[in-house]
Amino acid sequence: MAKFLSVAGRATVSKFLDPVARRLVRLGLSANTVTIVGTIAVVAGSVLLVPRGELGWALLIVTVAVCTDLLDGAMARAKGGDTRFGALLDSTMDRIADGAILGSLAYWLAITGDRVTMVAALISLVAAEVVSYTKARAESLGVRCDVGIAERAERLVLLGIGGLLYVFSVPYGLSVVLWILAAASVVTIGQRLIYVKRQLNGAES
Repeated sequence: MAKFLSVAGRATVSKFLDPVARRLVRLGLSANTVTIVGTIAVVAGSVLLVPRGELGWALLIVTVAVCTDLLDGAMARAKGGDTRFGALLDSTMDRIADGAILGSLAYWLAITGDRVTMVAALISLVAAEVVSYTKARAESLGVRCDVGIAERAERLVLLGIGGLLYVFSVPYGLSVVLWILAAASVVTIGQRLIYVKRQLNGAES
């Protein structure tokens, strides 16, 4: 269901982004430039705003930056498809952005004294990187690994929900969401390892 919603959401957004992407391509901008600019925006918003507790403004900046993440893909399609370097750059920038968001959040939770929720943020940070690494390593072994209940789109949605709950002063809302995110990310690592193991065992047999 989550996968279906993610695909359906992207299809809807593409109707609005594709014309913008084609115009930017005609102006001479590259998808790689948009990728880098979007990542810089996420890092700046996370590092400058989250440690000050301004999660509302940070959430707004991250949401806009996520749109640029979709926009660079639309621009690549408008130019005839992704390049191999473009795919590498996009994945690398995604890891930097995720690290900035969760790292800044963990720092803010630490300085405000919420050590329990900080642990959830740190688990989510490490698990997010491992989820991505597991997929990359599996693909280097020649097998697919696009499975799991908490891929990047789902993780960003959960973070957005947590941010909104904090903005609207819902008691323990952010803490609960972060622990859900941490648990879902760890489960996703297990799902990917099991999925890859079954593929490799089938190939070897």
